[in-house]
Amino acid sequence: MRVAIAGAGNVGRSIARELISNGHQVLLIDRDPLAIKPDSVPGAEWFQADACELSTLEDAELENCDVAIAATGDDKANLVHSLLAKTEFGVPRTVGRVNHPGNEWMFDEVWGVDVAVSTPRIMSALVEEAVSTGDLVRLLTFTKSTTNLSEIRLPDNSRYVGRAVADLDLPSGAVLVAIIRDGAPVVPQPTASLEPSDEMLFIVSQDAESQLAAMFEAEDYDTTEKSGL
Repeated sequence: MRVAIAGAGNVGRSIARELISNGHQVLLIDRDPLAIKPDSVPGAEWFQADACELSTLEDAELENCDVAIAATGDDKANLVHSLLAKTEFGVPRTVGRVNHPGNEWMFDEVWGVDVAVSTPRIMSALVEEAVSTGDLVRLLTFTKSTTNLSEIRLPDNSRYVGRAVADLDLPSGAVLVAIIRDGAPVVPQPTASLEPSDEMLFIVSQDAESQLAAMFEAEDYDTTEKSGL
């Protein structure tokens, strides 16, 4: 896969290294001559140019790329690059970096963005995921849909502790796709029992989120009732 990355800063270079290590071809584009550091990303192609100029993107042969990533620190530049990549060069997949949360609403198909990656939102979700128990945390919204990847950490006093996955009466529009237990992924087999602090990953529609969250709220109930005493 050939990938063009607009923006050769720390973010762009990090993405490039990861992609190259996975066997992909990478072209880094930046207009700042100080950003052109071939030794920092061995194996990448470098092109000093304005990633928002049609003529320079033609010189970069952007039409031959499978993915265009707009990873600059300027949201306006990321939007323009994504739009040009999609509409003028027919790049099949575009990814846009969102630097400021207030601009996130613009990163959609109107501006040629297939996938928007908001650093503030991701960091916020990771913080919530780390400290929240019993609360639904939205980790990712799938582009061009109203479906999310969400996580719930099972409270110790949940009535679902010890029950089988098959016993979960999930709302329509919610699917349990994985369980993370002791740092390792577990396939949610129907007969598998849920354990305290299980991190459950769901694919869930936005309409079903509130129902799913209500299912797993921490519950204060008499533990003697649970033991039958």
